[in-house]
Amino acid sequence: MENKVALITGGARNIGKSLAIGFLNNGYKVAVIDHNKELLDKLPENGNLLKFFGDVSNEKDVIKFIEYIEKNFKRLDVIINNAAISNFKNFLEITLEEWEKVIKVNLTGYFLITKYGVPLILKTSGKGSIINIASTRAIMSEKGNEAYSASKAGIIGLTHALANSLGPNIRVNAISPGWILHEGEQISQEEHMQHLVGRAGTPNDILELALFLANEKKSGFITGQNIVIDGGMTKKMIYI
Repeated sequence: MENKVALITGGARNIGKSLAIGFLNNGYKVAVIDHNKELLDKLPENGNLLKFFGDVSNEKDVIKFIEYIEKNFKRLDVIINNAAISNFKNFLEITLEEWEKVIKVNLTGYFLITKYGVPLILKTSGKGSIINIASTRAIMSEKGNEAYSASKAGIIGLTHALANSLGPNIRVNAISPGWILHEGEQISQEEHMQHLVGRAGTPNDILELALFLANEKKSGFITGQNIVIDGGMTKKMIYI
């Protein structure tokens, strides 16, 4: 992947960090934006890794980030929209401000990064891949996560709409992770066995699929799709 550049939002922790390091290790130059400066600074120092402190829901920050990528890497090939926040709270108690903050980061942020990143892809590379990280919470849910679920469902809709608008030169797909363990997180065997494969997921599971979707030779006939990667959890019937 010599000279290919991947943009990753929310790349300083969890799935985003795994994506950033994984793409770097697979020969990509990587540009990361994150609002947590402390975690951003902990990413490895590497000439092929750009670190940008900013908010994906802030249009000015996004414009500066894209300009920073063009100035330093001269091109862009892959966009991975991953940044997200959550606010699990009783629906009747959530404020409008709290609702709008989740939607602004989780959905509007994807819109802004794509809006300003796509022209750089077309200008410098001609073809590219956009990967939107959604969630199984877009298709199943539990109490108190209305804003998060709504934002993730919106991402799936945005994905197939963008696939229509940006094809044929740019493919757009979504990945909907299920239960993905964070670094150092431990769960019980019973919790692992809720999955048909007998285990919860890891960030590496998401990385491998993202690398596949980013590769034009391997996935050039795939666009507009939402790929669920959850160990079969959403296909398991639950009886009470």
